[in-house]
Amino acid sequence: MNNQGLTLFIAIVVMGTILLVATGMVNLAVRQALISASSRESQHAFYAADTGIECALFWDVQNPLGISAFATSTGSQINCNNQTMTVGGVATSTFTFNFSPDPFCVTVTVNKGPTGITRIESKGYNTCDASNSRRVERAVRAVY
Repeated sequence: MNNQGLTLFIAIVVMGTILLVATGMVNLAVRQALISASSRESQHAFYAADTGIECALFWDVQNPLGISAFATSTGSQINCNNQTMTVGGVATSTFTFNFSPDPFCVTVTVNKGPTGITRIESKGYNTCDASNSRRVERAVRAVY
């Protein structure tokens, strides 16, 4: 009868193995959830940047007045996402707008170079709070 503790030992080994596998699976699920959330926030920032560059391109190329709203000779009022900004009159115009009620925002810089080259850089953010440690910035640039 030397087998009296063998069943208890096998039960403890099996339970430890199951606990180890379960812990690994939970750890993997948590990491995948964090990666998914990070990807979603990056996508929000990219879409904000894309919206900003589309707005700038519209007012530069297809302005209903027939001239670029960013012309260095005169200032203009533009409207992006139901927010009005004054731009133009200088070589480099910068404007920012938010996406209400979402926390996203975008900063767009339009540079009209002396050689006729236009550079537009749009930086989108998943949150307008610059102190947020999870803030993600994505940028889109157009040169023509």
